[in-house]
Amino acid sequence: MAATPPLPERTPRSKDAPTALEKLLVVDFTRIVAGPACTQALADFGAEVIKIENPEGGDDTRAYEHAEIGGESAAYLSLNRNKRGIALDLTVPDARDVARQLIQRADVVVENFSAGVMEKFGLDYDSVAPSNPRLVYCSISAYGRKGPFAWRPGFDPITQAESGFMSLNGFPDGPPVRTGPPIIDMATGMSACNAILLALLARERLGRGQHVEVALFDIAMAMTGFYGMAYLISGTNPGRFGNSPNGSPSVGVYEASDGPFYIACANDRLYRRLVTAVLDRPDLTTDPRFATRKERSANQAQLRAIIAEVFAKDRLENWMAKMKKANIPVGYLRTVEQGFGAPEARERHRLSRIPHPLAGFVPNIETPLGLSLTPAVDPVAAPLLGEHTDDVLGRILGYDDKRIAALAAIGAFGNGRSHN
Repeated sequence: MAATPPLPERTPRSKDAPTALEKLLVVDFTRIVAGPACTQALADFGAEVIKIENPEGGDDTRAYEHAEIGGESAAYLSLNRNKRGIALDLTVPDARDVARQLIQRADVVVENFSAGVMEKFGLDYDSVAPSNPRLVYCSISAYGRKGPFAWRPGFDPITQAESGFMSLNGFPDGPPVRTGPPIIDMATGMSACNAILLALLARERLGRGQHVEVALFDIAMAMTGFYGMAYLISGTNPGRFGNSPNGSPSVGVYEASDGPFYIACANDRLYRRLVTAVLDRPDLTTDPRFATRKERSANQAQLRAIIAEVFAKDRLENWMAKMKKANIPVGYLRTVEQGFGAPEARERHRLSRIPHPLAGFVPNIETPLGLSLTPAVDPVAAPLLGEHTDDVLGRILGYDDKRIAALAAIGAFGNGRSHN
């Protein structure tokens, strides 16, 4: 296995800079991907996010197999930065009381349990809102919390498949393909974060919170975008186009003599610039088969073969230089290793390392959101299971050592485990 490149320690933010979500208290009952992605975005910008986990194993992603460091998986570390972690066994009545007391003090609750779980514990919106009417309570699920599909379990690839989203991915002569990264989970997390922020803005005007919902299936359907809209207008089922959306032959992957690249010349202006200034084939603008976008799409196989033949005659860097000079949208086709080692990643300070109590340091992919006045907080690694139980119960709920010890003795933090 190749060694990963050394990562820099990040430059700390200004100590005087405020945070966007300072003093916002979030109680986080989420796990896997969509929910943790949502609450991590809140935590990155100053919210105090208290992640509540089952003491018997915690968040499922802790055991994911991609890679691990310091006893934690890559998936868990990538989704739970900047959170405070406590362990509560919600089957224990006293542990549920602790959860309710935290919710009473919270601005936001986020949960993505299966249908009925929060109701079973008396922690659903209808049960907790009367004692905290300003609470914004976000439920994330596969098919919503109401209706005939509310009880169906569902995951990212299932909703990709059922919504039609997956049918748009892949090549025309191949089967539908799910995206590699769980894009519906991630988009659902971002959408849930947006919904929470909208509800917090509304709370400032209306004086009360509300229940907000985001469902993976709904997000997957929305993510079909203009392909879904085109179907509703034309009645024609959209197909798969591989790397060339709408079959455009001047969009997609091409091969130089020594490597691949991706171009995106989707309009007439860019196409003419490509074939004249880069390929030195002005005849491709006057040939009636290729003169307009519609004609190019109709004759895409012929045009693509012509373009591919020209590109194959020279080296990648020579083509890249010509296309950049002509201002053609072009990019290297990189692996993850190449992308993470690229100058764009380095100069934009996308990667760093941050301290971890067991591993010493763990890698960190910086938040993609940039705010000039209220930048993201300095990142703190995802918590160990139950790492901040004492601190949270003492600082937020005012419990003394004796009360915390009594809760530990009755299994509120998990049987056979000492509290942290």
